[in-house]
Amino acid sequence: MSVSRRIVPLTLDNLDELPSPCRSCLFWELGPLAESQPPAADEVPLAKEAWLSATLLEWGSCGKIAYIAGLPVGYALFAPPGFVPRSVSFPTSPVSGDAVLLMNVRVEPEWAGAGVGRMLAQAVAAELLPRGVRAIEAFGSSGAGARGCLMPSDYLRSVGFKTVRPHPVYPRLRMELKSTVSWRYDVEYALERLFGANAGTALVPAR
Repeated sequence: MSVSRRIVPLTLDNLDELPSPCRSCLFWELGPLAESQPPAADEVPLAKEAWLSATLLEWGSCGKIAYIAGLPVGYALFAPPGFVPRSVSFPTSPVSGDAVLLMNVRVEPEWAGAGVGRMLAQAVAAELLPRGVRAIEAFGSSGAGARGCLMPSDYLRSVGFKTVRPHPVYPRLRMELKSTVSWRYDVEYALERLFGANAGTALVPAR
């Protein structure tokens, strides 16, 4: 008997099913000024909900959740830089105006190698390419000084991202998107490798 698999957009209805640590993290959703007065623990869910609601209304779908047998096993979050306050705080900011920021990806470690990365990659590519998005950018992390919900720079480079603003700790990397069918599959493959590389990687919010 086959196990059901599906990818669904992140919405207010399924936000509470977003796997940890992302559900309780506001690293990307709040700007650097919030560090001096972070919201109380009981306010975090409401703040996350408010951010998602505003992004969905003004821009559209900004996340995907993967389910296997009804259980959330992975996710991807992305949005234009104007919807990601934290994006202005890096020494390699700003994110290019023609790109979306890949904020976070994760596959639960027990599902590594089960094809979840491929499912998410196909869903993200299918979401962004028809919307005219020209590129995906991400802030990488390198060295002991890195902090925050960031993906390792080496992982990003290994799947096809190129450095556009070098930095010893927080380089900004970019993957171009093109509308040709052949490139779509290249993008899906690259994202699949990225998600697979992040299976089980703990992405810890900055302190």
